Parts: sequence; C-alpha cells; structure tokens
Amino acid sequence: MDTIISTIIVCAIIAVICVFGVLKYIKSLKSGCCGAGGDSVKKVKPKDSNAKNFNYEYKIVIDGMTCKNCAMRVENAFNSDENYLAKVKLSENSAFVRAKQAVEEKVLRDVVIKAGYIPMKVEKV
Repeated sequence: MDTIISTIIVCAIIAVICVFGVLKYIKSLKSGCCGAGGDSVKKVKPKDSNAKNFNYEYKIVIDGMTCKNCAMRVENAFNSDENYLAKVKLSENSAFVRAKQAVEEKVLRDVVIKAGYIPMKVEKV
C-alpha cells in the first residue's frame, strides 16, 4: 500500500514538472527564447561607425545565442564602448568585433560573458 502511494506522489510530481515545461515552451514560442516579452532589444548605435577608424578585427565564436535579441545584446555590449564596432552574425554564432587598438583575448571574452553568453573561440582576423 505504501509503494502505491509513493508511486502516485512521484507520478504527480512528474506531471507537474511536465506541465510547467510545456507552459514555458509555449511562452517561449510567443515571446522569443530570451523571454523578452515580444519586445525586441533596442540597438545601441556605436559612437564611431566608420570602420576605417578601427585597425584590429576579431572573430568571436559564441555559444548560447539563439535569436536576434541574443545577437543584439552581444552587439550592444561592444558598441556601447567607443573603442569597439561590432556586428553579430547569428547564422554563424559569431561576433565580428573591430577595435581601435589591440585587445587581449580575455578582455573580449569578458565582454561576451557580461552580456550573458559563452565565448568559445577568439581569433584575430
């Protein structure tokens, strides 16, 4: 008798977890993977958008970006600093970052991490 009650309780807990999972999935279909509530992230325009002013270029392969809001967050993280000019190609899971001066790989990785994503590979282009 005790095993039947235990089984019922475990099944009920699993059912509740499944219901919450389905509800979260439905919400993500309506509002995007980032839970942005259907609102897109506002683009930060770089102070200097002339690519000729940036002598160094890096490609950063990033894990965790799944939608245009993710890409915009990474671009904004770089473009809010006047020393960078960035463009994210979501189809390549990569950010192409131009810098006015040479930048250490760790600094670029830290910007991506602060934006909420995982830098997988950084290379100078």
